[in-house]
Amino acid sequence: MHPDDEVCLCFHVSLRKIRGYLEREKPPVASLISECLGAGTGCGWCVPFLCHLHDQHQKGVEPDLRVSPEQYARSRITYHKTNVREITPPPTPQGPPPDESTQTPAK
Repeated sequence: MHPDDEVCLCFHVSLRKIRGYLEREKPPVASLISECLGAGTGCGWCVPFLCHLHDQHQKGVEPDLRVSPEQYARSRITYHKTNVREITPPPTPQGPPPDESTQTPAK
């Protein structure tokens, strides 16, 4: 991946920006990379890659992803097609609400 290719496609955060953030801020945990323009806080696709970049930085290796931007983007599309997040509505009560005047108070 080239430095100006985007790692976080939701917020358009490039590899160069992430490298600069890692070098400047030296975050102790990968989740703090989210402070770099919100990287990793959108769809979640890039989170494992951000963790990988953080791990490389911690080891003293220049952070890089060995993938073409085209392949990376195609994989993200597949991720979104297979990991559909559905919102499950809360269960609805069965029948009418209870009539409070007919209930005996709890003791």
